[in-house]
Amino acid sequence: MIISAMEKAEILVEALPYIKDFYGKRVVIKYGGAAMTDCELKQKVMQDIVLMKYVGMHPIVVHGGGPEINSMLSRLGIKSEFINGLRVTDQDTMEIVEMVLGGKVNKEIVAGINASGGKAIGISGKDGNLIEAGPLDADSKMGFVGEVLRINPQIIETVIENGYIPVIAPIGMGSEQESYNINADLVAAAIAVAMKADKLVLLTDVPGLLMDPKDSDTLVSVLRLSELDDYIKRGIIAGGMLPKVKCCEEAVTGGVGRTHIIDGREPHSILLEIFTDEGIGTMVVNE
Repeated sequence: MIISAMEKAEILVEALPYIKDFYGKRVVIKYGGAAMTDCELKQKVMQDIVLMKYVGMHPIVVHGGGPEINSMLSRLGIKSEFINGLRVTDQDTMEIVEMVLGGKVNKEIVAGINASGGKAIGISGKDGNLIEAGPLDADSKMGFVGEVLRINPQIIETVIENGYIPVIAPIGMGSEQESYNINADLVAAAIAVAMKADKLVLLTDVPGLLMDPKDSDTLVSVLRLSELDDYIKRGIIAGGMLPKVKCCEEAVTGGVGRTHIIDGREPHSILLEIFTDEGIGTMVVNE
């Protein structure tokens, strides 16, 4: 499909009110799933983030890296055990997780943003005491799987004030300087609240919340917090969608304007969600 110059102009004009609305605003993007592993999608995500910065928004990227961690652990012959979808993280595993997330994955994203014409700086939750963490479970069955106790946003503020895009690895630091592996969705939600972000966008491998998981035409475009309990009871929000929706709930009740669960497998999904009338995923709102 060849787009004429006139159509291109109309697309830009459609984006104008959104550019105006979000000028100077903070948008937290949780980057994970297929969009991190497929080279072509990866590049499009980088372009979206750089474009957001150039039109005056302040993107803040929080990333996962499960597949990369899996491949490194299997190369080293370390077996992974999961409880309720979370990786049990002993001391050895934690060292690998920190090396992969805070090193390899983080720096690849930084390099990708820089190559697309942006300026990014990679930080882990341990830098500037950004994420103060504690163990997720009291009986330590999960090992060094953590939860966010407190976010200290000064380092993110400093990075943004100097014109850079922060790229954050979801590693927290405990009271004894020990490292914690924290779910990236939870970190993204906590940072969005602490930074008083206008939006939180979760990139996933599904089109959004579906009334029928087998039918992508049953997408729920707008999910109100008042509907959550009913949807959970009816099993519409279940499995991997449950923690994502809970993160959105935490963000909007904490003061974040809007949260979005979108399909990272769609090229330029971030731009489609933010700059078009239709949007593409599920928007969670506190109404």
